[in-house]
Amino acid sequence: MVNIMPVSELKNYGKVLDTVEPDNPVFLTKNGYGKYVVIDLADYEAFEKFKKSKQLAQILKQAEKSGTRPLDEVAAELLK
Repeated sequence: MVNIMPVSELKNYGKVLDTVEPDNPVFLTKNGYGKYVVIDLADYEAFEKFKKSKQLAQILKQAEKSGTRPLDEVAAELLK
């Protein structure tokens, strides 16, 4: 189920937050256009892990093309 609400619904934010569940974000519109998304914290944490994995894959692809890279340099990039 897709939850789409106007941002004005935030006047009663409890109602909006009650509809947010894992894998079920609430999309907020402003002037009829998508503007914000309210997501469950577990979904946000999963997204952050995905971003880190994507960064690692890009670093590995670079290393594959250019040779090796020092471990401390790679670690520093991942910890940004």
